[in-house]
Amino acid sequence: MEHNENQLQAQSVQVNEAMNGQRLDKVLEQLMPGSGLRLRRRLIESGRVLVQGRPATPSLKVLLGQRVDLLAEERSSAPTPKIAIVKRTMSFAALLKPAGMHSSAIAGRSEPCVEAHLPELFPDSQPVLLNRLDNLTSGLLLVALKPQAQKDYALMDTMKVTKEYVAIVVGKLDEALELRRALDSDDRRRTRVLAKLDPERRNWTFVWPVEELPGGLTKVRVQIYAGARHQIRAHLAAAMLPILGDPLYGEGDIVAPRMFLHHRRIAFPRFEAEAPENWTVPVLS
Repeated sequence: MEHNENQLQAQSVQVNEAMNGQRLDKVLEQLMPGSGLRLRRRLIESGRVLVQGRPATPSLKVLLGQRVDLLAEERSSAPTPKIAIVKRTMSFAALLKPAGMHSSAIAGRSEPCVEAHLPELFPDSQPVLLNRLDNLTSGLLLVALKPQAQKDYALMDTMKVTKEYVAIVVGKLDEALELRRALDSDDRRRTRVLAKLDPERRNWTFVWPVEELPGGLTKVRVQIYAGARHQIRAHLAAAMLPILGDPLYGEGDIVAPRMFLHHRRIAFPRFEAEAPENWTVPVLS
């Protein structure tokens, strides 16, 4: 039976004893009899297949009693933002994600995401997204183009991977900062900055002033290594330097056209990519 992924109906199945321990891309065939493996994997990677309400990978082995959902495609009239390939080697590639686009699929939602476009951007490879950016953050996303590259990156010393950002913060910064306070990311919505210091340098946020801007703003350069969820946003806000336009950690009475945080450079042994920010700094009244 031929299947059109844009016309599939929402369906669900509960894992029974026969399915227990099977790969998700195999179990999905129960909802799509006669479908090809490539189509089923594409649906899973685009976030349209959920296990217990969460996106998963094609290789996930499902367990007895779990619920597998196939989501119907939600049509959107908004055009998909352009995703540029900034650099490509035999093993890795760097993509430029625009602000307002998800890096990967969000459970139960169908907004465009970069991860869903990897097969069409790299049809001759086996692309896997290696990092994530917040929806409102623009900048570089790293992609492994073959399984060995993914393994090599996973085994790499975190301190050998440099991630540089540029941001505009509300406040004045005259000297470099090392933000060392520990982070609590248990709350999926907001990361808390704790009073205690984190002894691991790989978890710190390093900030340098670049330019003083009108309206009490400062352009800063930021460097991190490991990169916890919302690390830069939370650390800067706790230092009384919230990012301009940050709706979660920022100044609520300041209106900005976007969140001014951009991942501009990533570098590690044998790979480096850079994509300068492309924004107009607003004039605050």
